[in-house]
Amino acid sequence: MSLKHSYTLFAPIYDALIASPSAQLRARSLAALAELPSAEVLIPGIGTGLDLPHLPPQHRYTGLDLTPAMLERALPRATDLDIRFIQGDSQRLPFADTGFDHVMLHLILAVVPDPRACLAEAVRVVRPGGSILILDKFLKPGEAAPMRRLLNPITRRLATRLDVVFEDLIAHHADIELISDQPALLSGWFRLIQLRKAD
Repeated sequence: MSLKHSYTLFAPIYDALIASPSAQLRARSLAALAELPSAEVLIPGIGTGLDLPHLPPQHRYTGLDLTPAMLERALPRATDLDIRFIQGDSQRLPFADTGFDHVMLHLILAVVPDPRACLAEAVRVVRPGGSILILDKFLKPGEAAPMRRLLNPITRRLATRLDVVFEDLIAHHADIELISDQPALLSGWFRLIQLRKAD
């Protein structure tokens, strides 16, 4: 089953499963945007728009998702924001280089089949000096996690990967700097990370 198909099926129940556990984490991650002047912000994998209530109003947003059913559920949450919605693939963003001041990657790196491509695309489209805000679940380098690895071949086809190591994703990116990395949930499995693209 493709992710587009599975998330079309999940769309009606996605909020019931994800909204409450993730709300506080989303607010913590997005607090970094509240103090910044007006900017262009990209949200790949916007899903049903659970980030939208936590976004400060001064920015211009672009929300992208692979699944029309998810985008349809995001629309009603966008009433007080300057935002456009686009259907597209977070692993192959339909935008020019350095077109955004900030990129948010909330619960998308561990969902897409190729998280390296997803991060590389975020780095490509963010301007020098811009930031990438990440909220997701990652294994620690060298972590055995036998149950997660055992389940991963199934879960990665239905909804999410359980085997992504963040340090592996950034290993070949000399153009980004790690600003902060905070454990967020489940003994640090979920992390809040902020990156900065070098000038």
